[in-house]
Amino acid sequence: MDFQRLEQTLKKINSYSDAGEGINRLAYTAIEQQAVKDIASLCENEGLAARFDSAGNLIVRKEGVNASLPAVAFGSHIDSVYEAGGYDGTVGVAAGLELIRSLHEENIQTEHPLELIVFACEESARFGFSTLGSKAIAGLVKKEAIAELQDKDGILLQDAFKKCGLDLDKLGEAKQREGAYKAFFELHVEQGPILEKENKQIGIATGIAGATRFQLNITGVASHSGTTPMDYRKDAFLGAAEIALAIEKAAQSENSIGTVATVGVCNVKPGAMNVIPGAVEMSVDIRGISEKSKQIVIQELFRSIKAIEEKRMLMVQHTKIGDQAPVLLNQDVIRELSNTCEESQYSYHMMSSGAGHDAMNMAKLCPVGLLFIPSKNGLSHNPEEYSSMEQIALGATVLKKEVLKWAKVTSSTTGQI
Repeated sequence: MDFQRLEQTLKKINSYSDAGEGINRLAYTAIEQQAVKDIASLCENEGLAARFDSAGNLIVRKEGVNASLPAVAFGSHIDSVYEAGGYDGTVGVAAGLELIRSLHEENIQTEHPLELIVFACEESARFGFSTLGSKAIAGLVKKEAIAELQDKDGILLQDAFKKCGLDLDKLGEAKQREGAYKAFFELHVEQGPILEKENKQIGIATGIAGATRFQLNITGVASHSGTTPMDYRKDAFLGAAEIALAIEKAAQSENSIGTVATVGVCNVKPGAMNVIPGAVEMSVDIRGISEKSKQIVIQELFRSIKAIEEKRMLMVQHTKIGDQAPVLLNQDVIRELSNTCEESQYSYHMMSSGAGHDAMNMAKLCPVGLLFIPSKNGLSHNPEEYSSMEQIALGATVLKKEVLKWAKVTSSTTGQI
């Protein structure tokens, strides 16, 4: 593979960003659509077939000797969170693109077709709904569940679809038929500190945490901060704070199992220094590899809601806005990835993924492998996110070797793989 070209591809993708610190390339925005269409054009110019499905996923195909066989697929996403780094998702796309371009140039033929997938809307940053593209491919999302979702500017998801030339009514057409894929592989930055601290070159995921998310609407009474005695107050924010601390304590009790809980959004209204908060909108994210452990934290959330309602005379409405079960990855794929690392003399570490990935939805369709490379200081979803080109190149090499192993090479003009 041409790793200088891979680096240039990464830089080119990251040249597409809206204004602001770091990378701002949110799902279904004009800038994100420009970036993914540029990738499609690049592939078409090299004679590769590229198409967009009804969810906005880009699928690039290199035909195999036997077109009727299931494809070996690989890929990731290029949409970002607000003020992101340039590696989350994008590394997997750039490496997958270099993989398929190198095979095309070297005329390496495989028995199975190959597909690079650039998934749409992996991040929940814009619409509060993650891995939309891969869920559509796996048949795990219905139009009715997402049609009314909107971003912070009040733009409905269905309207964002229209601006991208997509029709939400046709979302179901993105679902892939049973047996379409032999295997799927995703290369990703770790987004955590383990590989760097353990001084390992590759992480092999054994499972992916499932996230359950809630929207809480806490209602109290807004009143004057100077004239309302403390024991007469119905302060929605203090109720929200107690709930947040309660679920933090519950998650800490499950720390040995790896379950975590986060309050990522807390909108206080009316938002004036001299007004007691009368309402709070709060988002809660609870995730883990163990469904039993995750449920313990969820039950503590419900218990704390009831207690706060009674103690502070508040009303708390809760809506479940996402619920994904943990995914254990295929043991055969894990074993083969381990063998590939050992044959190449690359150090590796078996680990679970606390972050969700498109790979977890693809696991509904076929065996899946998820590879990690180190993230400097464990940072991700941050402008300071960084993985070196040496680390990226090594991850891309493992990805290529594994893809070719599953796709079965039939011929090569170079004699090298």
